[in-house]
Amino acid sequence: MNKRLSTTLLLSVFFLGTLLGASLAIAQASYVDVTPPEAKELIEKTPDIVIIDVSPAYAKGHLPNAVNYFIGDGSLDRAIPTLDKNKTYLVYCHVDNVAIQGAQKLVDAGFTKVYLLAGNYKAWVDAGYPIEK
Repeated sequence: MNKRLSTTLLLSVFFLGTLLGASLAIAQASYVDVTPPEAKELIEKTPDIVIIDVSPAYAKGHLPNAVNYFIGDGSLDRAIPTLDKNKTYLVYCHVDNVAIQGAQKLVDAGFTKVYLLAGNYKAWVDAGYPIEK
């Protein structure tokens, strides 16, 4: 009886430890904030980077080669299952909370190389970097 209790206790501790470890890994998964110069360098060094504009203002101006998956109409949610989780993603918007939401959606879906443009579109423009319309 004592051996059975010890084995059960040991297995329970192992299971809880594994569960806790997985929970911590999920909690630590996040995107990385990058400044406009860091984003520009990332774009230059990562030829297959996917730049995602999650705003409704894409037609007014966007980063070169950016694709538009507007959060507000569900475009990003529909696109996520079709995206390659092995690629690198740079997410931005015209407002922080929407950009953060977009980057977090990718992270929550299991993407591991997700970057958020700090200061968003305005910071990119203010840095004097090119845009497309």
